[in-house]
Amino acid sequence: MYDYDDSIEKINNLMKETLDEAVDLVHGTRAKDYGNVLINHAAIAQGWNVITKNAFETHGKITPAHVALMMDWVKSCRLLTTLDHKDSWVDKGGYTAIGSALSRVQDK
Repeated sequence: MYDYDDSIEKINNLMKETLDEAVDLVHGTRAKDYGNVLINHAAIAQGWNVITKNAFETHGKITPAHVALMMDWVKSCRLLTTLDHKDSWVDKGGYTAIGSALSRVQDK
């Protein structure tokens, strides 16, 4: 059985540890790599609006292939700040391969 009192304290400490790490990353290396969060997320929103509008007009829904496009767009927006960020280029390649495969097997 669980020792609920001990488990809650441990869970709370682990959650705080995770959040502290997230804050450090968002204000540190992620800010350096991806730039201003408002500008970055506004650019992402613009692309996602285009993709979702098209998805609903052509398919009546967002398909898994559209999700791959949306994730690729996130990586594109991040690269606008740090064009030589290899990990983002690799991720874009992965999302391209995923989107290509999903678009050929999904319900039309």
